[in-house]
Amino acid sequence: MRYETKLTVLVILLVLMAVICLGIGRYHVPYDHVFQCIWSYALSPTGTAEETTVMGIRFPRIVMAMLVGSALAVAGTAFQSTLSNPLASPDVIGVSSASAFGAAFAIFLGLAVFPMQSMAVAMGLVALGVVFLLSRFARSSSILTIVLAGIIIAGVFNALISLIKYVADPLTQLPDITYWLMGSLSGKGYDTIAQALPLFAVGMGVILVLRWRLNIVSLDDEEIRALGHNPQALRWTFLVSATLLVAVSVALCGQIGWVGLVIPHMSRLIVGSDNSKVVPTSMVIGAAFMVFCDTVCRSLIAAEIPLSICTALIGAPIFAVLFIRRYRGWS
Repeated sequence: MRYETKLTVLVILLVLMAVICLGIGRYHVPYDHVFQCIWSYALSPTGTAEETTVMGIRFPRIVMAMLVGSALAVAGTAFQSTLSNPLASPDVIGVSSASAFGAAFAIFLGLAVFPMQSMAVAMGLVALGVVFLLSRFARSSSILTIVLAGIIIAGVFNALISLIKYVADPLTQLPDITYWLMGSLSGKGYDTIAQALPLFAVGMGVILVLRWRLNIVSLDDEEIRALGHNPQALRWTFLVSATLLVAVSVALCGQIGWVGLVIPHMSRLIVGSDNSKVVPTSMVIGAAFMVFCDTVCRSLIAAEIPLSICTALIGAPIFAVLFIRRYRGWS
């Protein structure tokens, strides 16, 4: 099957999944009513309970799940290719931990939602800047230097998160920090989408435009120069773009693991190792994976399950199957 056909099928499946998930929840909406709600909301909103549930609550949440899932999957693809490490994920250079610390510190200070999100994004970019400075002080821009610097930064910010949780008020602040760190898309509306969309567009746009260069960024510096490119500039362009995607995702819905690790491998299984094909495929599969996980979290039991728990329980077995398939040669 051709790549274009595979991608079209995946997009159609994503749309069908999104429509199905609009009717799923503790308040069930029949699927013929779902289409009626979409139609009436577009032409003349009626304000009924079903329309409010479908278009006012679930639709923006599903759109946000698509954005976050696509962003984390594309960022994971960029990290794995740039760092030449199939186990690389958004946590590998400390961006996720730094963004989580920024949000936790904002909650500790009692700041509103928008300042909290801004601080999370800023701390993610600060973490990447510190990684860059450490590599410069080490007088090396090799992949190993970047990874080691990222491990240092991740360890520091994880310790700072633990410190914030230790000194936070156990009755008011600590539950909010803990629940936020576990990840959730609850309460995300159209205003949140409007705030996050420009940042997502910048990070995603750069990687999409330059995605074919991900095929050469993992080569040695001499080989990259022989192809007419600057290896340092190319690597840091992808790292900054991926960092922006991860920081915005963490700022919106907390730390969500496994998406950036598992989805790129699933994409390569479907379309091969050409990153010009892997990046768009990861966008679609990542969006579908996040929509599915979020629907399970909000529908399985009366109390909403934190998103990171669901992504781990679903993502880890999938990665185990891919791992066994890789070394046992399953078809």
